Amino acid sequence: MLARIFSASVWGVEALGVEVEVNNTWGDYDTKVVGLPDAAVRESCHRVYTALQNSGFKNPLGRTTINLAPADIRKEGPSFDLPMALGLLAATDQLRDGKGQAADPADKSLDRFLIVGELALSGEVRQVRGVLPIALEAKKQGRLALIVPHANAAEAALVPGLRVFPVSTLREAAEIVGDAPARLAALPPNPEPRGDEPAFQPVDGEWHDLDFADVKGQESVKRAIEIAVAGGHNLLMIGPPGSGKSMLAKRIPSLFPPLTLDEAIEATKIHSVAGLLPAGQPIVRRRAFRAPHHTISDVGLVGGTANLSPGEVTLAHHGVLFLDELPEFKRTALEVLRQPLEDATVTISRAAGTMTFPAQFMLVAAMNPTPTGGFDDARLGKCTPAAIQKYLNKVSGPLLDRIDIHIEVPAVKRETLMNPGPAESSDAIRHRIVAARQRQRARFAKSKGKRKTLCNARMTPKEIREHCVLDESAGLLLTAALDDLRLSARAYDRILKVARTIADLADADHIGEAEIAEAVQFRSLDRQVWG
Repeated sequence: MLARIFSASVWGVEALGVEVEVNNTWGDYDTKVVGLPDAAVRESCHRVYTALQNSGFKNPLGRTTINLAPADIRKEGPSFDLPMALGLLAATDQLRDGKGQAADPADKSLDRFLIVGELALSGEVRQVRGVLPIALEAKKQGRLALIVPHANAAEAALVPGLRVFPVSTLREAAEIVGDAPARLAALPPNPEPRGDEPAFQPVDGEWHDLDFADVKGQESVKRAIEIAVAGGHNLLMIGPPGSGKSMLAKRIPSLFPPLTLDEAIEATKIHSVAGLLPAGQPIVRRRAFRAPHHTISDVGLVGGTANLSPGEVTLAHHGVLFLDELPEFKRTALEVLRQPLEDATVTISRAAGTMTFPAQFMLVAAMNPTPTGGFDDARLGKCTPAAIQKYLNKVSGPLLDRIDIHIEVPAVKRETLMNPGPAESSDAIRHRIVAARQRQRARFAKSKGKRKTLCNARMTPKEIREHCVLDESAGLLLTAALDDLRLSARAYDRILKVARTIADLADADHIGEAEIAEAVQFRSLDRQVWG
């Protein structure tokens, strides 16, 4: 007898529908799994048969073929255990309805479900990765219901219009599909999620464990960080050890506005696929702060292992990617950042296929001005000018061009450490940033294209021409700066974007000479330090 169960496979940060076809006929006892399965899927037969037996069902006799279609896409992971087990029960006529009668083989109720889950040998259903993209794929296919492990139910409930059946055991799942018409009629679909629900709000203290009020001095650096966060601009901090670069960077997430509903769902899809969703938390509620070690490889940074999994730039989507000791990273790892910094996506090509991951993050980098640490080390004889130039050249010019704001972080003076004045809190700074972001969202509300503009840093050339018009004095100042600093065309665009953000923070409609002057000073270090 032939049975068909609908499931899905995670592909990148999306999901692809998979049909699990199970055919049981007379013949020598044998079971084959076909359809390009990986080792975990091939081993699933042993888990499934033992789970069937321990759940009180009979193992199928004769020859059994399990096909995972489409056959040209590799199937990975243990999430096909549950649909394979239910397919075996349907093919061997072991499903029962609510009255204990055999389910009608001609009934198409199974087609209304999409099913995923890993089985333990006892018949228990275990948690799997990627349930949110799988739920979105189920809705796209027009399925009415989703059967998932109980631990994944809250995640699947984020997709409106689906009926979610959480199960803890194989027998519980078999009872649901056996009595499908009655179960579907009794369970209402998921409601539309709202961004103001408690599940989407940060818990008490979640945003305030690190606060800018803890940072002594460094007012110019705080101003640069405020501008960077307000416009989504990339930031490079250059200063000696102990000047507070890492301390400042770790407090940047406290300045961001809360995630919108769409941003939270995008971030949750990525973390779900990567298996990084915290237990008991179905949705990502705070922006990511990723700080990989400088020994990371280019594959670890942008993704693209044999399974085409997301890397650090994708895990930082809608958040912060912090690279401390920037020149210590491998040159190849830094150069692969060019595409995600420019396009907010990263495309990976491997033997398994080609995948494009989202990568809209704010890059925050920190470095010392010299290999020995201090600004004056060459004058003091601690290192040679040639050694300093070799150290700085580890960061290429094209990468620097993609960093909007360069800021010097001087050592904190003894007087400031001993007698610090009152410091502004993250709450006060965030209030201004949220207001500036709201201006930007209103400005770009009608933006069109594949990628909707959310902040000034992501403006297209057309939007720059429309929203970054300069008066005569501001234009003359920018022209002089371009000539004096020998800046590139890309740097010119980034100066205009930063100036637009400075005007937004000041609640100004037009970009004036003061905004251009402040934006230009954030570009002077790449020529002053790198020459």
